[in-house]
Amino acid sequence: MTVLETKGLTKQYRKITALNNLNFYIEEGMIFGLLGPNGSGKTTTLGLILNVLKPTSGSYKWFEQAPSAESRKKIGAILEIPCFLPYMTAVQNLEVIATIKECSLSHIDRVLELVGLTDRKDDPFKTFSLGMKQRLAIGAALLADPPVLILDEPTNGLDPQGIVEIRELIKEIAASGKTIVLASHLLDEVQKVCTDFMVLRKGEKLYQGSVKEALSDQVTLEVASPDMTLLTEAFSDFTGLKKVERKNGVLVLTPENGVTTSTISQHLLEREIVLSHLVTKEGSLEKQFLKLLDQE
Repeated sequence: MTVLETKGLTKQYRKITALNNLNFYIEEGMIFGLLGPNGSGKTTTLGLILNVLKPTSGSYKWFEQAPSAESRKKIGAILEIPCFLPYMTAVQNLEVIATIKECSLSHIDRVLELVGLTDRKDDPFKTFSLGMKQRLAIGAALLADPPVLILDEPTNGLDPQGIVEIRELIKEIAASGKTIVLASHLLDEVQKVCTDFMVLRKGEKLYQGSVKEALSDQVTLEVASPDMTLLTEAFSDFTGLKKVERKNGVLVLTPENGVTTSTISQHLLEREIVLSHLVTKEGSLEKQFLKLLDQE
């Protein structure tokens, strides 16, 4: 099922075009990363699809239907810095939000357990760390159990431990079957969390696709053997490689699509060559991102 689809979505502020003719889609179950430098249109995009902003032109659909009050209830979102009453406890803050959202107070214990704040539920919000505040905000967004969760820079300002906690929480929420839209400038985090991503620059889409496919041409295999000369010769007639290089005592292989460690192992086994080293090196989303931004 297509959870979200936009067609020609455009937002102008007088002479400034914040978003230009944006077309993209998000399928059910995706962890979708929205990437781009500052001013690329990430927050504008989120504002438009949440009906916080009105488009200059273009349209979008939620759950394959025109946006409505009913469809908005199916979306949990955090667009700004979490805003809670500092003197109230976590439970009290969530009670206020549950009342506003007209959802059962019985959901509060469930979301506190999910975001790992059960043991701090009766402590004032002002005593929470930044990471705990962010986790409480995610819990608040999940109170009505929406199928879609939208997060704008959820790890912004967090220390390394806080980033890891939010990353693992996002994975856990996604594993429960929810679709997640994540705007971020932390490429390493997007690579570790997201299944798919889109890159924006100056309000225009540069790329959309799966993280796995985007990095497939960057994967390399490192192999080594007691007899490196014989190992090198073994690949002279192997057609499944784009490149073979010798670096730091190992052979670095750049494989064609479909060539895996199993393929390489079988090829060498047939030639009675024993490996002492076989490692797969994954690609970097940062390299792909910078490559896309360099496009004219």
